[in-house]
Amino acid sequence: MTGILAEMLSFDFITRALTVGILVSLCASLLGASLVLKRYSMIGDGLSHVGYGALAIAAALNLAPLQVAIPVVVAAAFFLLRLSQNSKLKGDALIAIISCSALSVGMIVVSVFEVSIDVNSYMFGSILALQSEDLVLSVVSSLFVIVLYVLFYNKIFAVTFDESFSKATGIKTGVYNALIALLTAVVIVVGMRLMGALLISGLVIFPSLSAMRICKSYRGVTLTSVFISVICFIAGLFITFYLPVPTGACIVVTNLAAFLVCTLAGKIRTAAAAKNL
Repeated sequence: MTGILAEMLSFDFITRALTVGILVSLCASLLGASLVLKRYSMIGDGLSHVGYGALAIAAALNLAPLQVAIPVVVAAAFFLLRLSQNSKLKGDALIAIISCSALSVGMIVVSVFEVSIDVNSYMFGSILALQSEDLVLSVVSSLFVIVLYVLFYNKIFAVTFDESFSKATGIKTGVYNALIALLTAVVIVVGMRLMGALLISGLVIFPSLSAMRICKSYRGVTLTSVFISVICFIAGLFITFYLPVPTGACIVVTNLAAFLVCTLAGKIRTAAAAKNL
């Protein structure tokens, strides 16, 4: 096992993929619990499609793709948050409208204009093609997300579980909802290079859902989802090192397997507890 790991780490592209993948998986799983509990699970999918549209436009204009995509996706996250609070259209409908529209615009731009990069690689991810600049941007962005999440963990916890009570106690819920939207947008854009626009939401949703099957507290769900997310990423990357399968898809399937195992474990524990009563 040690020899296989040493062989994998001897390749620079594997080292870059492992570093970026662990950080993005960690960040996505940290935010996943809040997004799932607030019924915003699909915001990752919607924002990734916005990111694809932004990347396509940036490529057509010969601009730096990720530097353009990050502020655009952040703006889209705030726009979604604002509209969901003040519009008759709620979360899931707004996400569907924005994601479908952005994806369509991106596809039209790619088909009409000659672009200098393979924008379609952002649809399914190209984790093994990460460059040094991707590594630097991903590390800086991930550390930004982790630091802010840790600093404001208690406030994020409060607005996740009972926004009305939090507002009544003086917590500026709008600010911390905006913070969640900001952190999610950053993770989605960075993760698109890793998993692709069509699969990045799997990193956000699956680990938290798996952890909720076996843990009861918010802290327990958060820590367990981080562990599951990182392990599933490493396992998926390990599998694709030896098998000719897409890395992003393999990581999502690994997360699906973990979800099924956790669901079974939760049912067994519930049955055992009921039997002992």
